[in-house]
Amino acid sequence: MTMNKMNLPLRPTQYVEHFLVTSILNGTYPAGSSLPNERSLSEQLGVTRPTLRETLQRLANEGWVKIQHGKPTMVNHYWQEGGLSLLGTLAKYAKYLPNGFITQLLEVRLTLLPSVARRAAQHHPDAILDHLNCANELPDKAEPYATYDWNLQILMARHSKNPIFPLILNDFAPIFSTMAMRYFSQQKARKTSRKYYQHLSRAIRSGGAAVEKTVKDAMEESISIWRKVKTVQTARQA
Repeated sequence: MTMNKMNLPLRPTQYVEHFLVTSILNGTYPAGSSLPNERSLSEQLGVTRPTLRETLQRLANEGWVKIQHGKPTMVNHYWQEGGLSLLGTLAKYAKYLPNGFITQLLEVRLTLLPSVARRAAQHHPDAILDHLNCANELPDKAEPYATYDWNLQILMARHSKNPIFPLILNDFAPIFSTMAMRYFSQQKARKTSRKYYQHLSRAIRSGGAAVEKTVKDAMEESISIWRKVKTVQTARQA
């Protein structure tokens, strides 16, 4: 039975999910291919057919596969046909993600977050400033920075006066957590973020006109830092 990171056996549904998602991501079952029939797959995995059906239905809801009654279950072109909920599952299989995926995700954040921050600074500047005032108390470690930075993004989304922004950002939560710990393990990333929090605080206090540019510049720099982090990690693994 496959083991998880705590060395505990996976539940049957978790085991099926792990097998199917990793098999899709590593190309065993590429987009456009069909999965083995239900009986064969359940026997291969050593699980009951109801367990297999339950997992397949959930993966179908996320956009990984298409269930067709009386026909084989097909693997979707999930990048084109999947929904944001697919991100939560992807976060659990980070080592199987294609090269450049995190950078692409950060580019999405670059598109969204500057305008979100501007709106939040216009509507609720005091709430953002209260959070930024705590930045100087952060321990110089990855986990506190990852938590603090995520809470800042969520706070800005919630105070943007657009309820869609929190919904979008919430779906990034699992994969952000995976990525942020690696990102903030770099001292340069923590140092750059400290400066960003200071600049953002000043921009809000001065009336907010520079908030969008401040956030945009910081997001662009984070992409640059992440690319260097990945280069170093790849070199170490080679």
